Amino acid sequence: MDLSNDRHLAERMQQGDQRAFDEFFNGYFDRLYRFALVRMNHDRDRAEDVVQQTMCKAVEKIRLYRGEAALFTWLCRICRNTIADLYRGADRPRAEVIPFEENEEVRLALESLSALDTDDPEQSLINQQLERLVRVVLDFLPRKYSQVLEWKYIEGHSVKEIADFLGVAPKAAESMLTRARDAFRDGFAALGLGETLHDAR
Repeated sequence: MDLSNDRHLAERMQQGDQRAFDEFFNGYFDRLYRFALVRMNHDRDRAEDVVQQTMCKAVEKIRLYRGEAALFTWLCRICRNTIADLYRGADRPRAEVIPFEENEEVRLALESLSALDTDDPEQSLINQQLERLVRVVLDFLPRKYSQVLEWKYIEGHSVKEIADFLGVAPKAAESMLTRARDAFRDGFAALGLGETLHDAR
């Protein structure tokens, strides 16, 4: 992952560059909101409050960002801590979310995006929850990885079609998909989702 753009943005913010702050808020607020919404039992108002707090904390601490991880990853850590503080302060039970662990579950989660339509209300609810979690991780991934996963699992394109989109050989496209799936798996762990999915199958 190329972190140079993230480091440059952080440096510009430290220098008081107003355009950098606008770029920061415009570029990360919506992604972080989706990240928080999953963890706030889909309470939109509370999720928005948490994200606003997170962004403000990030601005105050931007000098501490060293560029060792993606800026979005750093923001997610602050957001998780903010949510934890909120639950501790209010003495409220954590929202029940679903455990996501091994590669098989990763595959099933990805494939759930192309099979959301169902007449079974319970399965439909499970699919919707899986979709939200998967989209959080897709936001976390480098764009080239999230794009090929969306082409494959959301739009249903073949490896050959993906290769054509990328302008590469099918073998190279398959290799890209493999790396993207690995990154997706790691993304679940990095974002703390690995401890949360409760038997969605």
